[in-house]
Amino acid sequence: MASKLPTVAIIGQANVGKSSLFNRLVRSQQAIVAREAGTTRDNVLGRVEYKHHQFWVVDTAGLKDAADEFEASIQEQITEAAEAADVILVVVDSTQYASDQDRTVAKKALRSKKPVMLLVNKSDLKESLKSDEFKRLGIKDILRTSAEHSTGIEEVLDKIVELIPAKSEEVPDDVLRVSLIGRPNVGKSYLFNTLAGKQQAIVANIAGTTRDVNRISIRYGARDIEFLDTAGMRKPGKQEVGIEKFSVLRTLQAIEESDVCFLLLDANELNTQLDQRLAGIIDEAGKGMVIVISKWDSVEGKDAYTRDDLAPKIANTFKFTPWAPLIFTSSVTGQNVTKLFDLALDIDARRHQELKTRQLNDLLQKLIQRHPPAGLKNTHPKLRYMVQTDVAPPWFVIYGSNLKFIHWSYKRYLERHLRETFNFAGTPIRFSFRDEKQIKANKARIAEGKEPVTKKYKEEQEKLAQQKIAKKLPSDVKD
Repeated sequence: MASKLPTVAIIGQANVGKSSLFNRLVRSQQAIVAREAGTTRDNVLGRVEYKHHQFWVVDTAGLKDAADEFEASIQEQITEAAEAADVILVVVDSTQYASDQDRTVAKKALRSKKPVMLLVNKSDLKESLKSDEFKRLGIKDILRTSAEHSTGIEEVLDKIVELIPAKSEEVPDDVLRVSLIGRPNVGKSYLFNTLAGKQQAIVANIAGTTRDVNRISIRYGARDIEFLDTAGMRKPGKQEVGIEKFSVLRTLQAIEESDVCFLLLDANELNTQLDQRLAGIIDEAGKGMVIVISKWDSVEGKDAYTRDDLAPKIANTFKFTPWAPLIFTSSVTGQNVTKLFDLALDIDARRHQELKTRQLNDLLQKLIQRHPPAGLKNTHPKLRYMVQTDVAPPWFVIYGSNLKFIHWSYKRYLERHLRETFNFAGTPIRFSFRDEKQIKANKARIAEGKEPVTKKYKEEQEKLAQQKIAKKLPSDVKD
């Protein structure tokens, strides 16, 4: 069953080292998978993989320290952290005795009934107090850390993975999850309600686990579709200190959980930079996407040609995701709302499309003959064969030699023709290039003992062996 990754929130007063700890956690050896930079004024979110576990780490570094703002800010922040997070890390400065503010943070974290750990940071300093001084905060698990020298970070990660479920192969539950993403007031909730009202067979209307994500399950044809209505994501400079950051977190969690995202744009306020950023996040997450122009009924002075004039301009704004279909809707009149159901189902089918190796290699050879890849003198790239290794999103690996000389425009050429031939509309696709000479050189170095056998290398070899068995490569494909 698809589900969002567990979330670990770092909370505490300003200047106790939360951001430094965040950076250490997401940059730990074997830990970082991806980092969602720029979602707020600070680098608020990191995706971590550690010992077969994956989870989000969120930094709440924006908390202001002004006395008159502290109480309101901290209460909002911790309430939101408790709702959005699965594990809470309370950080204190080991050189300072626990203050009333630290007690407030600890008390509200413990009331959440979520697992709570106390990180006594800056423990490398001479002025550092003993851990016993912080027992009065009431948090059982106390770990001493130094973000400066990376002390205690591995112990923190070990403790986190004890408290969250291990990463496992997800068993498909055949529920198609579609999230409505966009800025505030672009019509997400209105469309959410209209989608629900279009179908009589409503399976469930469940309030979200947080106050900003609502869900509704609908039976459409032979498929259950769950729609997620998310909070609006504001421009970075307009985000409030605590509560807005967790709205951003929930939006990213919804994207992570979804199969397809409807990116809503207000017909009266198109092509903003934030819309582009949201499209980029969806693309990076490998999710299906539809660009939905909402409130089409409210556009003044439009005629039969207005849509045809706007479509190329919108497409140019999102030229980095040319695969995303564009649709104009109105929740007031119901225009094209029902089409969204069919569009979501069609994109999901494209995301799970599996191609035979023979089909891929026939296309690859045809494209090479039509337009061979350019290179340097005596170092032309040779593309030998291509296999599909994954779905949702579809992932293709091309094997050959001198692949480092392949120009980005040639990769775009391959992707464009692959999309046109097999119709991958609405979904990103991924390409990897594996240079056989480099693979053989690495194997030789390992055999000679010059190169340590890394965990990543072992995993790659196991995966490669499984792929060869699963895909049954044609007999004429040789190393």
